[in-house]
Amino acid sequence: MGTETDRRAVVLYDGMCAFCRRSVRILKKLDWLGRLCCHDARDAAGLPACPVPLDPGRLLEEMHVVTPDRKRVFAGYRALRWLAWRLPPAWPVAPLLYLPGVAGLGSRLYRWIARHRFDLVPCDHGACQLPRPAERRP
Repeated sequence: MGTETDRRAVVLYDGMCAFCRRSVRILKKLDWLGRLCCHDARDAAGLPACPVPLDPGRLLEEMHVVTPDRKRVFAGYRALRWLAWRLPPAWPVAPLLYLPGVAGLGSRLYRWIARHRFDLVPCDHGACQLPRPAERRP
């Protein structure tokens, strides 16, 4: 028996990261059509079943989106582009995300923000006690 969340895309994010939680609050406000279900990637038991393997380490490095049909997974900048077409307020900028050169720049910017997210938004009580994910070299 399917549920309503079975027909929505699943946004996987680091639920212990203040920056990520703030980003999810914004996504929820932009999701006027109710197309998204946001889920803490640290809750491994609640991850959506899909044929694409979900690497727990990568889930904490970048936001991931599992499509409603559960057949595809997008991460990082590619996830943002996928989301832009599903969030009405983002529709005017969605085509711009595909302009020549924008994907490369957007991907680098996304990875930089993801690596530095613990410094961009203070954690509770001003200091983040979470271990920082290992930095990957491009």
